[in-house]
Amino acid sequence: MTESIQSDLSKADVELTAQAQDLTSLVEYAKNSVVSRTITDKTAGTVTVFAFDAGQGLSEHQAPFDATVVVLDGAACITIGGEEVRARAGQIVIMPANVPHAVRAEEPFKMMLIMIKQE
Repeated sequence: MTESIQSDLSKADVELTAQAQDLTSLVEYAKNSVVSRTITDKTAGTVTVFAFDAGQGLSEHQAPFDATVVVLDGAACITIGGEEVRARAGQIVIMPANVPHAVRAEEPFKMMLIMIKQE
């Protein structure tokens, strides 16, 4: 069974601001799970870091805004509008607004998702 774990910013996370952070250490892998941690959640957009165990993913969905995936560790297959894109650590993938997309980890995989909301 796939488990999803969400960790939002708390008072303790205020320590993330005004200093350098190692993105890959902000979220840890969990067996058979997708773990996420919201770094920024503002009116203008969000930044979230995810850790996917191998074989885990996000089912097909769409968003009303462009989303940028920055691959931090591992590799994944990102399907955008029915086309598969394979991405590895150090690469970025831009998913256009209103186009169905999904993510599947081919191995343990970490990513940062940046969504900037447009009016």
